[in-house]
Amino acid sequence: MTGVGIIGRSVVTPLGDTPEGVFQAARKGCSALKPYTDTSEVYWASRLERKGFGGDSFFEAVALEAARKAVADAGIDPSGAGFILSTIKGDIEKLGSGDVSLAASAAHIARALGVQAAPVVVSNACISGVAAVVQGMRMIRDGAFRHVIVVGAELQSRFIVTGFQALKALSQEPCRPFDAARDGLNLGEAAAAMVLTALDTPEESAGWELLSGAIRNDANHISGPSRTGEGSYNALRAVLPFVRKEDLAFVNVHGTATRYNDEMEAIALDRAGLLDVPINSLKGVFGHTMGAAGILESILSMEALEAGIVLPTRGFHELGVSAPVKVSACEQAVRGNAFVKLLSGFGGVNGALLFRKGGAR
Repeated sequence: MTGVGIIGRSVVTPLGDTPEGVFQAARKGCSALKPYTDTSEVYWASRLERKGFGGDSFFEAVALEAARKAVADAGIDPSGAGFILSTIKGDIEKLGSGDVSLAASAAHIARALGVQAAPVVVSNACISGVAAVVQGMRMIRDGAFRHVIVVGAELQSRFIVTGFQALKALSQEPCRPFDAARDGLNLGEAAAAMVLTALDTPEESAGWELLSGAIRNDANHISGPSRTGEGSYNALRAVLPFVRKEDLAFVNVHGTATRYNDEMEAIALDRAGLLDVPINSLKGVFGHTMGAAGILESILSMEALEAGIVLPTRGFHELGVSAPVKVSACEQAVRGNAFVKLLSGFGGVNGALLFRKGGAR
């Protein structure tokens, strides 16, 4: 089977625009979350500065910036690469004033980047970023492309904020993943990109390899996660055979800080036999960046493992889930050369990615 490596990565966030810089900020305990009062209720979120980007679409400019930086990091010619855009709402700020279709945005970004192939859009609730990386992996393994550029981007408009407020899902303070006092999520804005490449022989190596990726749907409820963690458990069960338990450094979970999502993930981790593996959530740093989350959080997890640590779960103090998962409350050294990125979303969609650091296969 053709291996898949990661040879380029980039981020555009309120905390900085390089993976190393953002990782160091998170390591120091920085957070981009701030209180906002532009709706009827106070909510906390992270937002990008609306300046420094050209064009009439801020969404497309941010996504393009991330894509260009990842391509430069990879040192490839993008003209022959595949292109995937991960987003849930896309250019929602233009709602009512122009074409806000995800397909149109993807076409504009791909064309500006110099990609000749027809772009692919992945919009599958909160797992969009993970699903886009899985799609890229499949395109490479099927022989469609040698390189695939995967970009995730999301902005938070009044439309999105009030929708989550209607669901009573937002916290009026910084979120607290897996904590006993957690009461909801925070929203965030970011863009992040990866360049995936084919590894044709066992001797080939890349800085990182994507060993496996899986999407599992339990179709539990339009907004509520499975009480037994069915989809997340099955996603974990699909990727874990590709790594030895002793090589797994940590699991970067979804960790939205909602009452039911964190409980579901804890149950899934317990069922998968991972209670002794450190876990962490990055939602206290950026909030929930939706279509960018799977890619952004994977990139920061790569930076962390390269430094030999697992980042802390900002906002966590006292365990508030039924399974005794090993939540990283502070920075800690880890062993192993692999990690799992886990996500779940509305509609009972769940996904997992398994990454391994460096070396020949």
